[in-house]
Amino acid sequence: MFTIIGIMFIGVAIGYLFKNISFLKKTEKTISCTIVLLLFILGISIGSNKQIIDNLGTFGWQAAIIAVSATCGSILASWMVLKLFFKKGGKQ
Repeated sequence: MFTIIGIMFIGVAIGYLFKNISFLKKTEKTISCTIVLLLFILGISIGSNKQIIDNLGTFGWQAAIIAVSATCGSILASWMVLKLFFKKGGKQ
């Protein structure tokens, strides 16, 4: 897990250092396509796993509860950051 987070932070640092390069500005358009492709491949992986499909009723409810909880937590955290750090009129 720390390796993945570390790689992400290295990418953020490299992106910040080279933010004025026009090639990197064009990569923003491909990010959505890449995410959709990764989700499609994840769906194929899940669909081909017999154990997951056989237990979809159990896993489905657990996954739905986790997804709803994570979404609600993200919305709450975003709202708190907005209220704490961003005042009206664009002043901090």
